[in-house]
Amino acid sequence: MAAFAGIVGILLAGPQCDVVAEQTKASDRPNIIYILADDMGYSDIGCYGSEIATPNLDALADNGIRFTQFYNTARCCPTRASLLTGLYPHQAGIGHMMDDRGHDGYRGDLNRNCVTIAEVLGQAGYRTYMSGKWHVTKTVQPKDESGKRNWPRQRGFDRFYGTIHGAGSFYDPNSLTRDNQSISPYADPQYQPETYYYTDAISDHAVRFIEEHREEADGQPFFMYVSYTAAHWPMHALEKDIAKYRGKYDAGYQAIRDARYQRMIDLGVIDAESTINWPIPDAWKLTKFLDWDIRNMEVYAAMIDNMDQGIGRIIASLKATGQFDNTLICYLQDNGGCAENYGRGKIGPQREEKPTLPPLADDYLQPDMQPKQTRDGYPVRVGKGVMAGPADTYIGYGRGWATVSNTPFREYKHWTHEGGVSTPMIVHWPARIDRRGELEKTPGHLIDLMATAVDVAEADYPETFHEGQTIKPMEGKSLLPAFAGRPLQREAIYWEHEGNRAVRRGDYKLVAKGAEGQWELYNIAADRSEQNDLATQQPQIVKELAALWQAYAERANVFPLKPRPLGH
Repeated sequence: MAAFAGIVGILLAGPQCDVVAEQTKASDRPNIIYILADDMGYSDIGCYGSEIATPNLDALADNGIRFTQFYNTARCCPTRASLLTGLYPHQAGIGHMMDDRGHDGYRGDLNRNCVTIAEVLGQAGYRTYMSGKWHVTKTVQPKDESGKRNWPRQRGFDRFYGTIHGAGSFYDPNSLTRDNQSISPYADPQYQPETYYYTDAISDHAVRFIEEHREEADGQPFFMYVSYTAAHWPMHALEKDIAKYRGKYDAGYQAIRDARYQRMIDLGVIDAESTINWPIPDAWKLTKFLDWDIRNMEVYAAMIDNMDQGIGRIIASLKATGQFDNTLICYLQDNGGCAENYGRGKIGPQREEKPTLPPLADDYLQPDMQPKQTRDGYPVRVGKGVMAGPADTYIGYGRGWATVSNTPFREYKHWTHEGGVSTPMIVHWPARIDRRGELEKTPGHLIDLMATAVDVAEADYPETFHEGQTIKPMEGKSLLPAFAGRPLQREAIYWEHEGNRAVRRGDYKLVAKGAEGQWELYNIAADRSEQNDLATQQPQIVKELAALWQAYAERANVFPLKPRPLGH
């Protein structure tokens, strides 16, 4: 069965899509689309300095605004909990990952004292759709329907296609679900592309929801959350996309980083006065396996390229259905570049000449994050020398390339220094935002996306929900003033993950590595690369910010730091 006919129609329509008349007025409540990418650094898309081709995101930026100081929570699932609820992640029950650590801030499940954007906007007359990665519940393989209480359909979404778990093969994802039903990509009567690739599937289902919305709910606004797994490990990409980047990274880590740094300055997303493009230490670079690692980066780039292609199809579907101008689109990323060493430890085996295992049935439901074999019977391989890209590999891209992704910031995913928590943020809404191609330097955080959605949707954020449960007040601020170039009134922005802590008030940021780490103080306006620690020079500011962070941690269920999982 061919993939959705409507998607094919949009792709064939080409420029004709642009001339479809808009059917909504600027005064109408807008559609809202939040697009979240996975495990990518601040400089990984073109309009923030990358050499990777992202023409569709770049076009949104050219006709909208780019935030240069927007923040996430430094890790996949806490970011998703925060984005969906407008709370800091511990307040929503997901201060760490998907395990119960015996404290309210660390249950590994969205709690009932928060509401999702879908739940709030659904009450305000919006249709709600989600395509992609959920990752805010520990119940991935429920024993019965009650185990799905924190799945997307049970938390406000009318339609869902995606994965409940946080990572997996792009060719055979585990926990793949349509609405409430677990499915196999190879026995799915509704979607059978020539080659199944999860990033394409996420994009294609987003397009499907847009098309069906116009057919079934014309005149009703919608909220859609598009949650990609690109470019989270494993580095899986289609050959047609990899081919574009052959030889692109032959110059190596530092040369690519230097070129990005200069482009970022030229674009204005950073400036030379407040950043340092410090050299990548030799210990972070591979030598014997450098050629292999260069090829890995080609695959990583291809993953991002494919995601951008899918975003282009989403844009085309909005234009084709007359909804583009009055749709608020926000694009951002869940944490900084990922320095995890997944699949890179030992030297890996060569691919077998032919399959050595029995093939899997089409209706087999993949249970594993890392599959043991491909559908046609090849063992899945890890290790240095195993060339990323195909379905029988499972490799991350390592610390050297993660440092390139985070140019010119310190640290990575997990940490609350700028390299862990900084994200691009592109905002596009022609019906309401007059600014075209401008940069917005106002600091923001993804807790602000709930408040923004409530504001533009003219919705009421509830005091009680879930059969009378008290709902915690929103922590974020509506970004509408910032869209118009006006400041936001906010005391501070806070972080904690795995004991890594930070607070930013104005230009000053207090940050520490680990639960026992000493506080470091930086003036972000003068030193966004966090190279000049001012803690000993300005102890009064350290004291004030530490007290702010302590008060936040006490009210936001942050303590105890780094609790152990139950049973350990």
